Amino acid sequence: MNMWNERYNTKEYAYGIEPNEYLRLKLEETTNGTILFPAEGEGRNAVYAAKLGWKVKAFDSSSVGQEKGMLLAKNNNVSIDYIINDFANIEYQAEEFDVLAFSYVHTPQAMRENVHRKLSAYVKVGGKVILEGFSKANFNINSDNGHSMGPRDINMLFSIEEIKSDFSNFEIIELKEEILELNEGEFHVGKSAVIRFVGVKK
Repeated sequence: MNMWNERYNTKEYAYGIEPNEYLRLKLEETTNGTILFPAEGEGRNAVYAAKLGWKVKAFDSSSVGQEKGMLLAKNNNVSIDYIINDFANIEYQAEEFDVLAFSYVHTPQAMRENVHRKLSAYVKVGGKVILEGFSKANFNINSDNGHSMGPRDINMLFSIEEIKSDFSNFEIIELKEEILELNEGEFHVGKSAVIRFVGVKK
């Protein structure tokens, strides 16, 4: 069974129904348009963007996550285009989106650069990438605190240098590593080290 189907197979929403705080702040600064959410899980961020008036597309490999995302959209009286697909097979039009939003989207190291570059090709020139994910420092925080948020494999966590390299065709508006107290549902709670990035496509 898909690991994420297991994670999402409860009535409750694993990461809550409120949007990621960094995404929320950055969308407030951005004119509405078209937005893509890869690996969108249970739909909290996609639904939030739709409520702001964005035209939303999203995908995930989890059928349970997709079903809960569509239910959340229905309960909020918004429409999102949310399909089941994976990074290898997903296809959109070149330069289709104004914003590409990654919220804790971690892949095996061998895939990371290809995933970031493939999806960034769907962003318009002048469009944005907004990203928040666990940094490599989170590996030690997990070990020290005895909790486990994010991948257990340090190679799946981000560094500033990797983000710079993966999105080298983007002007960096903001790129920083921060220590946060996360409070997102059941599975993102407590002290965490994250990378936050906003870039504009050149």
